[in-house]
Amino acid sequence: MLESFITSRTRIKLLLKFFTNPQTTAYLRGLADEFGESTNGIRVELNRLSEAGYLESKAEGRTKLYRANTKHPLFTELHRIAAKTLGIDQLVEHVVQRLGNVELAFMTGDYAKGVDSGLIDLVLVGDIDQTYLTELVTKTENLIERKIRALALSKSEYDALRERFQKEKVLVVWEVNVAK
Repeated sequence: MLESFITSRTRIKLLLKFFTNPQTTAYLRGLADEFGESTNGIRVELNRLSEAGYLESKAEGRTKLYRANTKHPLFTELHRIAAKTLGIDQLVEHVVQRLGNVELAFMTGDYAKGVDSGLIDLVLVGDIDQTYLTELVTKTENLIERKIRALALSKSEYDALRERFQKEKVLVVWEVNVAK
């Protein structure tokens, strides 16, 4: 989808990396290793995105860390475009809204870190019909052309594992605020 609009594949990777999960930070060499590209090519795109105000950077010792500029006027739109490109919006719509009592849905693994690996790790918390979940995941995988590994947990199961999930980087895609 973005390839027809943005011709630089490196720029697309950077936009997806930073705008899928705005808390993501990265540095030049780490991005070059992750993308399997030269530091020079990454540096050029980081500079362009920074000059345009889409990314902000800060020095940490001799390393320069980059992250999405959440104050940029187009941040919300870029975040939505990244989500649509990765199929997150379709995943949420097809899985969460049709399953009934979903209290929380979040991603772990690569997608939570802003890496498009082709495998989406999704955790759903609530009273979920496992059979229907399996059917919806299969349909959604075909729509977004990515593999989904879904884990459905009851509220009590999630509470028992909450500490483990808090140690990982997660990206919340759905949450029902229940007054306690």
